[in-house]
Amino acid sequence: MSQTLQVVIVPSPGMGHLIPFIEFAKHLVHFHDYFNVTCIIPTIGSPPDAMKASLLALPPTINHIFLPPISFEDDRSDYSEVGNEVLISLAMTRSLPSLRHILKSLIETNNRVVAFLVDFFGTAAFDVANEFDLSSYLFFTSNAMALSTGFYLPKLDRMVSCEYRDLPELVKIPGCVPVHGRDIGEPFQDRKSDTCKLFLNIMRRFGLAKGIILNTFIDIEAGALKALMEEEEEYSGEVRPPIYPIGPLIRAGSSDHGPGSDCLTWLDNQPSGSVLYVSFGSGGTLSHDQLIELAFGLEMSQQRFIWVVRSPNDESANAAFFEVQSVKDPFGFLPEGFLERTKQRGLVISSWAPQIEVLGHGSTGGFLTHCGWNSILESVVYGVPMIAWPLYAEQKMNAVMLNEDVKVALRPKVHKEDDGLVIREEIAIVVKELMEGEEGKKVRKRMREILKDAASKALMEDGASRKALLKLAHEWKNQTAGN
Repeated sequence: MSQTLQVVIVPSPGMGHLIPFIEFAKHLVHFHDYFNVTCIIPTIGSPPDAMKASLLALPPTINHIFLPPISFEDDRSDYSEVGNEVLISLAMTRSLPSLRHILKSLIETNNRVVAFLVDFFGTAAFDVANEFDLSSYLFFTSNAMALSTGFYLPKLDRMVSCEYRDLPELVKIPGCVPVHGRDIGEPFQDRKSDTCKLFLNIMRRFGLAKGIILNTFIDIEAGALKALMEEEEEYSGEVRPPIYPIGPLIRAGSSDHGPGSDCLTWLDNQPSGSVLYVSFGSGGTLSHDQLIELAFGLEMSQQRFIWVVRSPNDESANAAFFEVQSVKDPFGFLPEGFLERTKQRGLVISSWAPQIEVLGHGSTGGFLTHCGWNSILESVVYGVPMIAWPLYAEQKMNAVMLNEDVKVALRPKVHKEDDGLVIREEIAIVVKELMEGEEGKKVRKRMREILKDAASKALMEDGASRKALLKLAHEWKNQTAGN
């Protein structure tokens, strides 16, 4: 091909959404060498060092540009009460002038920009892309269940008047396992809130995309994907863009022991499949009382564990989303004597661990996870069964899917009489069941013998996800210059 084709991708702020965008770009340029990718990144504050390092390690066919950071510190509006979702959306909107300038420059120097991919939070950028006659795609970093919910909720919003958590019957989202109203995504639990209104407005713009790219695969979400592709009447009869499931795309693990190698060395000395990995993602936080219950629960279970722990927060379940913990005593909030009592079978790490390497290690036999979609896919790829412990966003729906639909996770019970906590006794029971019990054996067998294998096959040359990526690449290759 005489001239390289350019694809522009625009993730939202935060590593959790950047990772699948970058993995998509890597797959695109690896399998289709006539593409270059430019990643234009809106930011809130200065980009963290980990993000910069990840971007600098990319192949030369993937370039990145940081847009000027958006700050809310000098704004007259009071954003102290709004969630991270609102801040992310505002950052995307306020970055549009800078995005427009970068796009104009790219097109002037390379008129072969064939596609524009934007994050869920950035659908307002479709209007900017239209100014340059670019084909716009929604890159949806969650799963088909969340996307199906996104298309269905505007209809549900018109049908019911109460809060979703008060609905007496299960909500039947097209193609998905039915869920309680309380398990619908966290942003929708207060229907009068700015966050709920924001998400509904975003979702009403999904249909403006030329296509929707999903980091999922058919065998894990066959029903939801079928509904999205076929069942228009279930979504108020609206016509939806084509769906391209191209996953599971996850970060590649490092072959050398870099930062965090102490925990890998510790794993080397543990029996095969004996360790429970406990992590709540890059942003998840527990309340102080819940953290104490988790500590005692892990101790009572008598199981081996690696726990990535960060300071508790009683106000927010994702307080660490934009902040890196930096305290003099990173374990000072743990129960007195906990580290000493568990040192023979447990390892506690502050804030971060090399998750891919931990999940891929032979000694890891389970994963207690916040049910973020990136973490779920990583666990599936490495065949590690889960304990579902959702915190925010769409994670409660993910937990229902993992536990009741695909059946690769156990889920502890929340005790309302104990202030909504998962108490230590329940934690100990579920941890021991996953690692040693009969139910644990069932979810482990299903994960390793069915889902892990299906995830691998989806990305093979004749796999459904590879074919979906090939279809996209051919569509973009055949476009007229500048469209």
